Amino acid sequence: MEGVKEHYERLLARHYSWMFGGSFEEKVSEQRTILEDALHCAGIRSLSGLALDLGCGPGYQSMALAQLGFSPVIAIDTSATLLDELRSHAQRLSIQTVEDDVLHLDRYVAECSANVLVCMGDTITHLENREDVMNLLRAASKALANGGAFVITYRDLSHELRGVDRFIPVHSDDGRVMTCFLEFDQPESAMVHDLVYEKEASDWKLQKSCYRKLRLPTDWLEQAMTSAGFVVHRGLAGRMTRLVGIKP
Repeated sequence: MEGVKEHYERLLARHYSWMFGGSFEEKVSEQRTILEDALHCAGIRSLSGLALDLGCGPGYQSMALAQLGFSPVIAIDTSATLLDELRSHAQRLSIQTVEDDVLHLDRYVAECSANVLVCMGDTITHLENREDVMNLLRAASKALANGGAFVITYRDLSHELRGVDRFIPVHSDDGRVMTCFLEFDQPESAMVHDLVYEKEASDWKLQKSCYRKLRLPTDWLEQAMTSAGFVVHRGLAGRMTRLVGIKP
């Protein structure tokens, strides 16, 4: 089994944007709408100042934050490949990219200086254990100014899938097919197997890799955010759970 960083560099990073379908710009627009709704529902009216995108990937949320008016946006990820993709799109936007673990966010932001932090698209489930989740929540609370918001979206894997329901088609086209298989082998985490068939001439070549994701019940994560000092607003972002924590 590989770690998250190794899995992304070995397989997932080069297929990441493709697997969502549509264009980069369409994905940024989608995330901008999600962020606008999340911040509005939590009572955030001022869309300016410092923002951090934790686990930014190719930068959908980073770009959306910058377009909304936040500046600068600090985008943190462990994947050099995905950070390169973000830089290719950022152009003149005020986005600073950092290759590092999201748990090290305090290296890049002063205490009580950020207006918004986001950790979206399942990033929080990439942490190693629930203790690391708590450490991230505390660090986020420390970094935020009073009245600032921490936006989290993720998939709640606490309800175990069984049988063939564990096979999830991700995306496909004439030259590539991606499927995900979930193995619910531990109470607090699941094994994620990514399988990509790519056509080379007349043959199909299989690429495969796996990594572990945390199973975080929504009630548990909401309580963890509350214990870290947040007032929490729960909602949905498409098929994902959305939690917005406000620092009083």
